[in-house]
Amino acid sequence: YERLISTLSASGIACCGTSFPSYESVSGAQVKAYLGGSFGTDPDSVNAFAASSFFAVDRYASFKTDPWGDTYRNGGLVISARYTTSNAIHQASKLFPEKRDEFFTWLEDYEYNHLDLPRPDAVFFLDLPVEIAIDHILSREAETGVPRDIHERDFSYLRACAEAADHAAEFFGWTRIKVAENGKMLSPDSIG
Repeated sequence: YERLISTLSASGIACCGTSFPSYESVSGAQVKAYLGGSFGTDPDSVNAFAASSFFAVDRYASFKTDPWGDTYRNGGLVISARYTTSNAIHQASKLFPEKRDEFFTWLEDYEYNHLDLPRPDAVFFLDLPVEIAIDHILSREAETGVPRDIHERDFSYLRACAEAADHAAEFFGWTRIKVAENGKMLSPDSIG
């Protein structure tokens, strides 16, 4: 994400980056409360539609007030780490597989049509095996001392997210990029 923005900027392309959720913003308060366990200590404590709304409102407020919104409105390129697509994965994981297409359709309509958030021109899905992701989450917690949120604590939920991600990538036609090989993360220079 940062390397891409740096490369584009160095090439003279007007761009900026953003990432969600924005925990420290007023609009991110509900996301922070949800992930912190205020509404229940497991991801299913809040249904897919309500949780999606927390994240969507955070993006909406950010789009209206943060610099990336101005960049977009002025024709610049915006690179986002975790956007509406992350919401699709995390919340669809709470649903039975046969309900996911309906949810994806609802989410697209809600975020892009009703909230009028920018629809991505391209989505690059960084395909990482869930066991490597779990190892990374545990290492990050050990290194930083920052406790895992309700999503990160629930390994069965993370496995359901991996399944939902495969479904979403197919449904939306995302470009899949493998970021691991033989059970190990690839170096940034070898991913492409």
